[in-house]
Amino acid sequence: MTATTSPADPAAQAALAGLFAPTGVLRAAINLGNPILAHTDPATGAPGGVSVDLARACARQLGLALELCVFTTAGQSVDAVTQEQADIGFFAVDPVRGAGIGFTAPYVLIEGSYLVHGSSPLQANDEVDRPGTRVVVGAGSAYDLHLTRALQHASIVRAPSSPAVTDMFVAGGYEVAAGVRQQLEADLQRHPGHRLLPGCFMVIQQAMGLPKGRGEDARAHLARFVEEMKATGFVHDALRRHGIAGASVAPAA
Repeated sequence: MTATTSPADPAAQAALAGLFAPTGVLRAAINLGNPILAHTDPATGAPGGVSVDLARACARQLGLALELCVFTTAGQSVDAVTQEQADIGFFAVDPVRGAGIGFTAPYVLIEGSYLVHGSSPLQANDEVDRPGTRVVVGAGSAYDLHLTRALQHASIVRAPSSPAVTDMFVAGGYEVAAGVRQQLEADLQRHPGHRLLPGCFMVIQQAMGLPKGRGEDARAHLARFVEEMKATGFVHDALRRHGIAGASVAPAA
């Protein structure tokens, strides 16, 4: 982290660190349910990924030790930050979540796609919202929140987590699965005979956030941190380092 977002004097940095981390340790909520941003090392089981890299950079900038609070679903991660059991997190921006979380501008854009059976009559995203179509989503995910508002005729079936969506879709004989394009592409290797609909039904704005009660000064500083991480190439390099294809760095706010 370069000096441009750091307070000029130690007292100011200490005050800012206190706003972010009342316990003296920066607790970062990491959602393993989003494979674009977080994963576990197959050899060590340690969490890694773009969100972990950003959490470490944020802790260094604030002069704080870092504690990773690892969750398997977006809903758990949202709850942890909303209830101030974690100090920062990495989320898709959504107005429902915004009730308790102060968001930055996005740092990464991710496509949400639909998966269907090979023999499905559905050929386009706008054909999904029809009576009798059941769409499987990860409970509490950005797709769940968005489609709950957007779908007028199709029904939603909620899987326990985003990584469980495709297995539930196949086992239950449902019509559509919705999720991160890269996750669904990987699932096709395990479930041949299915296909992705062209394009995407939504673009997810992935941002950082903190409990709304921490105040505007803390949120504004986190927003400046995110902008610098984009501008300096940190986010781009992290995506490349972790082998993430299909996600793009969000434009400057």
